[in-house]
Amino acid sequence: MDVKPRARPAARVLVVGPDDVLLLFKFRATEGPAWLTPGGGVHPGESVAEAAARELGEETGMTASLAELGPVVAYSEGQWSADGQVFDARDSFFWLRVADTAVDTSRQEDLERSLILGHRWWTVDELAATTDLVYPVGLAGLMHTLLTQGRPASPIRLPWRPNA
Repeated sequence: MDVKPRARPAARVLVVGPDDVLLLFKFRATEGPAWLTPGGGVHPGESVAEAAARELGEETGMTASLAELGPVVAYSEGQWSADGQVFDARDSFFWLRVADTAVDTSRQEDLERSLILGHRWWTVDELAATTDLVYPVGLAGLMHTLLTQGRPASPIRLPWRPNA
């Protein structure tokens, strides 16, 4: 029996604090612990930017207007599966600079609490040097580009998984 893939758009936020550090969450993944930007699935009737703002608030306690999030700066797309369901995913990444690195996880949903193991702020050099799994693939290069050149004219495509 073939399983028809289900579309799953997701909105993610590249939260950059003072000293150009990036916030990542450590989470339980099928391939082992990995690091990922704040964000998650888009709800029905919600725009990708609205989902990014909502997820940012839920996962970090930080708030941002749609204007502050600006346009999508990068995306990654591919398939993944869980519990017998295949998903066609498209992760859209927004760029947000913040002045305060305080993270409040009290609004995280139960599922998020069960998967997230912690968080930390990373420099581009730390991202480039780590042997930990980090998603999206190419995050260190993307961060270097954004920090040195600003927002791109059109979203940058990132590989879905290593060697993709």
